[in-house]
Order: sequence, then structure tokens, then C-alpha cells
Amino acid sequence: MGVVEHEVLNPGLTITLALLAGLTAQTAAHHLRLPGIVLLLVTGAALGPDALAVIRPDDVRDALPHLVSFAVAVILFEGGLNLKIRRLRRASGVIQRLITIGSTVTLLGATLAAHFALGWTWLMSFLFGTLVIVTGPTVVAPLVRRIRLQKDLRTILEGEGVLIDPVGAIFAVVMLDVLLQPSLTSAVTGFIEISAGLGLGALFGFLAGHALAAALRWRGLVPEALENVFVLSAVLVLYHASDAIQPESGLAAVTVAGIVVGNARTVVRRELAEFKEQLTMLFIGMLFVLLAADVRLADIQSLGTGGLITVAA
Repeated sequence: MGVVEHEVLNPGLTITLALLAGLTAQTAAHHLRLPGIVLLLVTGAALGPDALAVIRPDDVRDALPHLVSFAVAVILFEGGLNLKIRRLRRASGVIQRLITIGSTVTLLGATLAAHFALGWTWLMSFLFGTLVIVTGPTVVAPLVRRIRLQKDLRTILEGEGVLIDPVGAIFAVVMLDVLLQPSLTSAVTGFIEISAGLGLGALFGFLAGHALAAALRWRGLVPEALENVFVLSAVLVLYHASDAIQPESGLAAVTVAGIVVGNARTVVRRELAEFKEQLTMLFIGMLFVLLAADVRLADIQSLGTGGLITVAA
């Protein structure tokens, strides 16, 4: 039995290899002055089943959704932690237009491209459109860190990337249910689910964020040595508890909690911010490597020229 073509499922090895590969790719991107996401995708494809077969996402198929939720919770909280209300207010108009008008234009453009270039049905094309409206902090944050931008532009990109993530994710999940059972009732139910997911998630995040900020403000309550892991565990509990009460509300909850803690009248220690940023980079690398490794070359080739046209559009 070879080392590369291992037959025994080894989830631990797959996850740790993805973590190391992700950090190695980001390190190389830093020295080569390239966007990290480019090398992450190339690394994932090169180490995946269609190439070296070192990383096999099938080994962690059952655990992958939990890994993704764990990572996304930390990434969104860290993104919210860095958003300052006073800067968001100055750019609120632009951010609102990007989230509303911008996402609508992207949705319509992607839907039309998928229908006419790929020949998909209108329902499938619309579902594709709902999936690609999200930019997300996993893509925006590394790029913003690499490029020197004016503060206002940086705020706009970070704000749109963080705030549209829970909106787009909830919208995509609800639209899938609506498209599977198209009717006026399902559409109304879908609208209610979107509103409930965002509203309750924001409420849970607001309350939990203030509770967390109070715990950090209370000198000596949480030992300094435990602050980082205390916040991490609280964020993960908030995400899953919110999701358990109202499905798909966890994303909004951790995002709002991050904004509340980041803007609270308490000292958010630099070590806490750095710890969250390091975890974010760790998880971004792992996610993109695993997801890129999970894409099959044959599936991409089957899209043909229409796929290139859709991506270009």
C-alpha cells in the first residue's frame, strides 16, 4: 500500500495535511506577493484525488459540514470584531447599496449567464445565482490585508464582505427549499424564514455580544491567560445554540456579536485580536484546500466553454 494512494480512511491525517498545506500556500503567496486564494486553490487541486491524491475530502465527508461551520463561525466573528461602528456609519450608504443593489445585479447576471451559456433550467440557474452573490470574508479579508487601501474603501469592502455573508447564506438555503416546492405558500414561508433567521440571529448576537463584553470588562473575572479560548468557546456555543433555536441564524448571531464586542467600551486585548486573526487564516487555508481538492477535473471539463463564459460574466 503506497503512501499517496492510501486506502484506509484517515480523517485526522486529511485535516492536518489540509491545515499545513493551507498555511504553506499562504506563506508562499506572501513571499511571491500573490493573492493567497490563488495558491490555495492551486494547492488544493494539486493535492486532491485528481492529482497527487494526498488530500482526499471523502475521508472527512461526514465531518466536513462541522468543520465548515466551526471555521465560518470564527471567521465571521473575527470579521465583525474588526468593524468599527463609526467607520461603518460613514460608509453605510455605499455598503447598503452593495448588499442590496449589488447582490441583485449579481443574482440576475449569474442567473442569465448560467441559463444561456450553460443551458441550465431557470430554476437551476436562479439557485446558482443565489449561491454566488456572497463575496464573504474568506475571500475579501485576505485580499484586503495584502493591498494597501484607503480607510474608507477598506471599511466598505470589509463591511460588505462580512455583512452579506449571513444574508446570502440564509437566502440561498431558503431559496433552495422554495425552488424544490415552488408555490405561493413556500415563497411566503421562505420570506418569513429569511426574516426570522436574520432578526433572531441579530438579537441573539446582540445579547451574547454584550454579555461577552461585560465578562471581558469585569477585571479578573476571566483570567488573561484564558481570554482567547473563553471567547472562542463562547462564539462556537453561540453559533450552534442560535442555529438550534432558529435554523440558519448562527451566521448573523456571531457576526453581530463580533461587532458588539469590537465596539464595546472595553479593552479588546491585542492578543485576542491577533489570536482570532491567526485562527481565521488557519481556517481559511484549510477550507479552500479541502474545497478545491473536492472539485473534480472531469466536472469542470464537462462545463466546457459555457462554464468559462459564466465565470467571466
